Amino acid sequence: MDKKNSPVHILVIRLSAMGDVAMMIPVLNTLIATYPNIKVTVLTKKSFSPMFASIPRVDVHIANVKSEHKGFPGLWRLYKELKSRDIDAVADLHNVLRSNVLKKYFGLTGISFKQIDKGRREKKALTRLKNKEFGPLKTTHERYTDVFSDLDFPIDLSEWKPLERQPLPEKIVNLIGQDTKKWIGIAPFAAHEGKMYPLTLMKEVINELDNTDKYKILLFGGGEDETRQLEEMSGKFSNALNLAGKLSLEEELAIISNLDVMVSMDSGNGHLAANYNIPVVTLWGVTHPYSGFYPFNQPLENALLSDREKYPGIPTSVYGNKVPEGYEKVMETISPQRVADKILEVLGN
Repeated sequence: MDKKNSPVHILVIRLSAMGDVAMMIPVLNTLIATYPNIKVTVLTKKSFSPMFASIPRVDVHIANVKSEHKGFPGLWRLYKELKSRDIDAVADLHNVLRSNVLKKYFGLTGISFKQIDKGRREKKALTRLKNKEFGPLKTTHERYTDVFSDLDFPIDLSEWKPLERQPLPEKIVNLIGQDTKKWIGIAPFAAHEGKMYPLTLMKEVINELDNTDKYKILLFGGGEDETRQLEEMSGKFSNALNLAGKLSLEEELAIISNLDVMVSMDSGNGHLAANYNIPVVTLWGVTHPYSGFYPFNQPLENALLSDREKYPGIPTSVYGNKVPEGYEKVMETISPQRVADKILEVLGN
């Protein structure tokens, strides 16, 4: 097969989580721009499909792993669906049990199937408390590009182009209002408490910003509990608006693409904003940018880190799910004033 000129259809597998799926975007955008003969089908959850809507020659095949694609019979059904798409090669950016089962099935056809090296050994060395090997690891974006290199489609991420800013639907304009205030997005939640800034301190940050009367503070979250907390929080400030529970992901992405800055934990919203080249200020608890999950193309000085002199075990885990005894308050070493000052610095004030 002439990989530079002949049409090539690549299946890309990444089922979860939102941040990991979002980190695929700069890689796929660069892949498509580099190789005009390639088209891509992304196997992922239905809820993530809007992320790929603006990338040409990329479509989504929905994995329903809790219903028709559940278990080995369901994965066989999924394989048959994918095979009917005339796939030429597979880039497995997940490398989990489900994708390894699919690998076995695709092995029956001789289709090239390459998988991500997650770097488990070096991540274990980075996060252990004793004999820690503290240093920057290969980024997730680089690990993704390695898979395409293994398929003989190398790409240069320095040639990346961000996603374009999206027009705002009338619904969003009516919700947020029209004025000259800059938009600050704040996503205060994370999947694990080990990488979530205390809400009491985040309220102090919002209060500092709110008092200037110069900014719209847009709060992002999901689920009933987060929606309730953000609704309660927004009610205390004249310039804050809770978006959780009010918009689809498509609508949230339109807003994110128009932000002036996004404030995020080590979580998915930071990656979503980075894909549009929106400045991202990130707050880090028991995780650390060295693990390779830093938002794409963002300056490292925009990362606000917990105090490693006081808590030398940081990072204690890659995902924030391991909080050693005594490390419950690591994020309190990041003062609200420091967060507010960094936001204002990024905004040019």
